[in-house]
Amino acid sequence: MACRINHNNLSDVIELISERGFDGLGEAVALLINQAMEIERRAHLNAQPYERSQDRTGYANGFKPKKLKSRLGDLDLMVPQVRDSSFYPSALERGIRSERALKLAVAEMYVKGVSTRKVKDITEQLCGLEISSSDVSRAAKLLDESLQKWRERDLGAYKYLIVDARYEKIRRDNTVTDGAVLIAYGVDDDGNRSILGVSVALSEGEVHWRNFFTSLVKRGLHGIKLIVSDAHTGLNAARKAVFPGVPWQRCQFHLQQNAQAYVPKKSMKQDVIDDIRAILTAQNNEEALRLLSIAVKKYESSAPDLARWMEENVPESLTVMHFPSAHRKKIRTSNMAERCNRELKRRTRLVGIFPNVQSCLRLVSAICVEIDEEWSTGNRYIAAEDEG
Repeated sequence: MACRINHNNLSDVIELISERGFDGLGEAVALLINQAMEIERRAHLNAQPYERSQDRTGYANGFKPKKLKSRLGDLDLMVPQVRDSSFYPSALERGIRSERALKLAVAEMYVKGVSTRKVKDITEQLCGLEISSSDVSRAAKLLDESLQKWRERDLGAYKYLIVDARYEKIRRDNTVTDGAVLIAYGVDDDGNRSILGVSVALSEGEVHWRNFFTSLVKRGLHGIKLIVSDAHTGLNAARKAVFPGVPWQRCQFHLQQNAQAYVPKKSMKQDVIDDIRAILTAQNNEEALRLLSIAVKKYESSAPDLARWMEENVPESLTVMHFPSAHRKKIRTSNMAERCNRELKRRTRLVGIFPNVQSCLRLVSAICVEIDEEWSTGNRYIAAEDEG
């Protein structure tokens, strides 16, 4: 069944899935994309088909067939055209960057001769049978230019800066090493969130963090009132150097996980969890410090290492108490990064080991661009300051 524009689109999709189950998903998705593209063209032209209107900004010019490779198989699309060629549907652009980056990562592995039979099979499925080094290089160059432009775009004022790190396997000189992926998120004074930047290097040390923070500042990042993160290696020294005097909120979620390493007996774990949770959810800083003092005394004899650790580390997760109560739930952890981390994990699982740093940066950037675009058109992440 060739895909075509159909005004009973939803009925067609339901019929396809009812008749063919999962085998019909590809055609169903193609039908929906076709309909979305036609709707977008109407909005671009500011007129319905054949409508006479003074507000019309142009004229439709039929459809152009396009075969799009996806993980559902080949999708037969009909791309709407306009006479002055000023229109290209975002339904095709959104989601394609990361798909393209994923294909390139796998293709690079194959071209460089480091792939297994499994990778070769995946490459053939995603990219077609004929893959040459020049094809991969040409496609990578086009995608890299657009992603670099996004990574180097101008920034502005952001109230909260949330940073996170994760690791990906990257091949280097015939060995495999852990590459550190640093991602920065920002929340502005209106409560809107954005992904500010990404960086990939073969180290998560102070130099990498410092260079990353410095690049954000050079792009215009300013106005930071709070930095939120886990206690990553090298981060504290880097943030103090680049953002001197800016308070730091240690991620409460990771703090609670870290505490378990200091609990000497399994029977004590739930008590420790409850005590730390009570401290972190106190109504104000004074109450939190009072509860912390009680907990430290409670464990001085039975778990002295835990008591010392709590006294030194828990206050780092209480900085949020000095910020508007309406904001605290969203800025007490680095959980904003979890959506991005889940998507990265899902996509990078297919690659396994990246052939080089640039390949990893390409896929991470593409995913971040798409999530950032979703956020830019979504609801506010937190209430504006005058509502806090």
